[in-house]
Amino acid sequence: MRIALSQIVADVDPKANLDIIRGQALHAAERDARIVVFPEGAMARFGVRLQPIAEPLDGPWAREVRRIAADAGIVVVVGMFTPAPDGRVTNTLLVTGPGVDTSYDKIHLYDAFGFTESRTVAPGSEVVTVDVDGVRIGLATCYDVRFPELFRAHADAGALVCLLAASWGAGPGKRAQWDLLIRARALDATLWLAAVGQADPISVGVEVSATAPTGIGYSAVVGPDGSIREQLGAEPGMIIADLDIDEVAAMRQKVPVLENRRFGWPEPPA
Repeated sequence: MRIALSQIVADVDPKANLDIIRGQALHAAERDARIVVFPEGAMARFGVRLQPIAEPLDGPWAREVRRIAADAGIVVVVGMFTPAPDGRVTNTLLVTGPGVDTSYDKIHLYDAFGFTESRTVAPGSEVVTVDVDGVRIGLATCYDVRFPELFRAHADAGALVCLLAASWGAGPGKRAQWDLLIRARALDATLWLAAVGQADPISVGVEVSATAPTGIGYSAVVGPDGSIREQLGAEPGMIIADLDIDEVAAMRQKVPVLENRRFGWPEPPA
């Protein structure tokens, strides 16, 4: 399976970001990718009020993403914000393209390092997987990466790949934690992990709030053995990666952690 990770610096204007998404989706399709994954907050970067820009999944912004995916003939995974019933918003991944239309609401909210995402964002509650070309794929967003249970739930649901969209907050040790966590989650579930974050705004001269998690870059593709196969730097860019799905079965046979787990875990599915 060939996938593309599009590491961008999102604008504060959702319409401007649609232009970015369109160009990147077409570029990925030209390189024969079946999926292009954009970061969390690709609708608008953190540091702005989210409620005024949030739209439902059948609203004009999402409809335009669907049009982009259809025109490019590619599955688009993109972070957006949808209205929540309690007046907050939901941090949502829209997944749309040929034969696919679903979404995932971020379960674990970033109430850490002095940031309180739950003040303005309502949590999701459903583990979501999607099938593309017969390959089951798990969906996760940013702070989710600190919770191995979610990634093992993906594996239990039959996922061989996980797509992680992020807008990773900067700070001391955060780059090291990012690399450690994406590698650990691939190993926990012995699957491919494709992690795409917002590029570092400073790398393109964009001034942002020092308190908002606006991204550090370093998007990566991690193999089921926990090794980083490809990785970007801090600046915007795109990874095109060919995932050998057969590696998952080979690694699970070699290191059967999903079968061997005992304490605190359900029995693996039949």
